[in-house]
Amino acid sequence: MKEHAELNMHFSISCTSRAPRGTEKNGVEYFFLSPEDFRKKISNDEFVEYEEVYKDRFYGTLKSQVDKQLEAGENVVFDVDVHGAMNIKKAYGTQAISIFIQPPSIEELRRRLEGRGTDAPEVIEQRIARAEYELSFAPRFDTVVVNDDLEEAKKATLEKIQNFI
Repeated sequence: MKEHAELNMHFSISCTSRAPRGTEKNGVEYFFLSPEDFRKKISNDEFVEYEEVYKDRFYGTLKSQVDKQLEAGENVVFDVDVHGAMNIKKAYGTQAISIFIQPPSIEELRRRLEGRGTDAPEVIEQRIARAEYELSFAPRFDTVVVNDDLEEAKKATLEKIQNFI
């Protein structure tokens, strides 16, 4: 995104009810909410997409945040789970492209997660189980990019985005 400023791509800042990891800051990587505050926003229909990924661990994107970015002329990039992607695609239709970034294998995903050193072993197991489930959604996306070589995956993703825009 930084290398191609001409595309005016900016991440949407999502909400989560999980605790910040490492150096994450509220309003930068995520808006950090309590599960109760998250549920209140759900009941007020404030999300374009949301998901309770694990018990009391919500992720979601506020409609107001997306509207603010679109009004500023930004091409909004979402980093969401498969259900979120399906809901965004449903809401925005042909105004959105859905790209599934796929690990080369579950074993490689496990190695990468363990190598980060940011999650406890039980959290890694939850994430692996979730990834196995999410892989079944890949055919429902507009396109799939396998992240086996980061530079090649970035190049393929850029080409798909440039063609879309």
